[in-house]
Amino acid sequence: MEEKKFDLNSIIGFVLIFGILIWIMYQNQPSDKEIAAEKAKKELVAKQEAQAKTDKTKTAVLPVAATTPGDTVQLAQLQKTLGGFAYSATLPSAKEGFTTLENEKMILKIANKGGYIVEATLKEFKKFEKNSGQLVELIKDNNSDLNIQLQTTDNRTLNSKDLYFEPTLAKNGGDQILTMRLKAGANEFLEYKYVLKANDYLVGFDIRSQGLNKILNSSKPLDLVWDLKSYRNEKSVSIEKRYAQLEYEYGDEKYSSVSLGVGKEDTPEKVSYIAFKQHFFTAILSTDKPFEKSKLQSDDLVKDEKIDTTYIKQFKATVPLAFTNGEVDYKMSWYFGPSDYKILKSYDKNFEKIIPLGWGIFGWINKWIFIPLFGFLSSYIAYGIAIIIFTIIIKLAMSPITYKSFLSQAKMKVLRPEITELGEKFKKDPMKKQQETMKLYNKAGVNPMAGCIPALIQLPFMYASFQFFPSAFELRQKSFLWADDLSSFDAVVKLPFHIPLYGDHISLFPILAAIAIFFYMKMTSGDQQMAAPQQEGMPDMAKMMKIMIYVSPLMMLIFFNSYGAGLSLYNFISNLITIGIMFVIKNYIVDTDKIHAQIQENKLKEPKKQSKFQQRLQEVMEQQEAVKKQNKK
Repeated sequence: MEEKKFDLNSIIGFVLIFGILIWIMYQNQPSDKEIAAEKAKKELVAKQEAQAKTDKTKTAVLPVAATTPGDTVQLAQLQKTLGGFAYSATLPSAKEGFTTLENEKMILKIANKGGYIVEATLKEFKKFEKNSGQLVELIKDNNSDLNIQLQTTDNRTLNSKDLYFEPTLAKNGGDQILTMRLKAGANEFLEYKYVLKANDYLVGFDIRSQGLNKILNSSKPLDLVWDLKSYRNEKSVSIEKRYAQLEYEYGDEKYSSVSLGVGKEDTPEKVSYIAFKQHFFTAILSTDKPFEKSKLQSDDLVKDEKIDTTYIKQFKATVPLAFTNGEVDYKMSWYFGPSDYKILKSYDKNFEKIIPLGWGIFGWINKWIFIPLFGFLSSYIAYGIAIIIFTIIIKLAMSPITYKSFLSQAKMKVLRPEITELGEKFKKDPMKKQQETMKLYNKAGVNPMAGCIPALIQLPFMYASFQFFPSAFELRQKSFLWADDLSSFDAVVKLPFHIPLYGDHISLFPILAAIAIFFYMKMTSGDQQMAAPQQEGMPDMAKMMKIMIYVSPLMMLIFFNSYGAGLSLYNFISNLITIGIMFVIKNYIVDTDKIHAQIQENKLKEPKKQSKFQQRLQEVMEQQEAVKKQNKK
């Protein structure tokens, strides 16, 4: 007997399935075009950074402060360069000095020069791994600055980051209040006010001016510029790069992000907060009075993951501060802390939207099922065990759907001989074959789509898990078995070389998950092939399933090797449980003989009334058949 060759339709079907799976797992990865653009602009970025350093060096040199505040001779000299703000350079605070604010959560260091935060250290979290001894530092070593471009009435342009502010520290109960004033006189100033509460990640931050209506040109808003180069804080550079992006909320609580890419830019209006998000930590600037306009930029600083391991992204936000009656007055706040859904949500500012839980139904599953359930379990038991119990609960809840799918396959398997017989009988008339097949389904009480619908219902849960586990802050640096960090890869072997798409290490949980997928597909592929007879003009599903038995585990090995161990553990346990459920259903619940007897009994009964869809489909087939006969005449 001549072996049947693999046809073009089978190839097309396989390519489509393979493409869908890749999209699900790697929908956030940068494109080849973006990577090429990054390399093409590498030299330009380097020049810009060098120029920025040169400019910074030039603007750092300011006139020496007078010994006596308000000294008229010194003041006259300073006014030549600083205009109305010369007074600030005559104060004792006009020198390199810092004020430190500290609570149980973090340490903030604010500089006299510029009046902005030059260090933000989180006291409860370590870089890279649990015992690294290095605290997470979101701001340090000039990786961030805050500047207001001051346009004066005498046509000067000054940068607040180059001028000296006068600090005043006070306490109000448990609150620490730091007032930084850039003075143009005893009672004329631009003020930054920081309020740090006890045991909190949120810092009050107000900007206001007083008595500057004759010094500042109020015909157009002041430009506030905030930029930050995000430090790498996690073990995997590639994963942190993937999840680090600029997020913002605008308009009527709408939400968006400026993600991967060199020179990525957006200009939203009515912005209520801007977040420079890393994988597991974030810095957010929010405002009670939305910024009318904004210019938001995000650049990728990782050109080569072997070399560029200090910084991940360059973020920049430019927003206008509008004048009201000649003065500015904005009540804002900073958030420096973990990208933890529960913590962010507790502030009731929609900060939790920066967590990538997926759109539509995927986000709903994560917000209303995965997060509450996993949060409850992990509050009582270890995180690795919580993942296992979490997976068991999800799979048991889905078991009725699994049962429906298998039952449909069993019914189709019983009908296969009759469907094959119809195929032989009407080999030369595909339309008639389809009509008779539909009649057989209706008469036997079998819905050919019943096996597909349960599978489609399970897909959103699978995709939701791909979003949930990589974003679960709770898993960061939590160990289980050989995995010392469930949020990162569980390398058991370090390779002396790098394999494209795979990496330079071997993770064990993806291997176990791949083995489980292999046996699951091996177990079910035979029934699926028997349940789905070959249709005219359709891909050969039997051949495709044989290929997928080996392709799916291979994809698991390749793509999950650098993913977090928590996600691989979930997939491993999920497939093990599915194998167990299918074994029980197949051997102890579904009886093929009973199904056959029931189908034969259904054939003797009055056929079920067709659904509107079935009726319409039947009408279309009959019309096509009538046209075909008419053409033959």
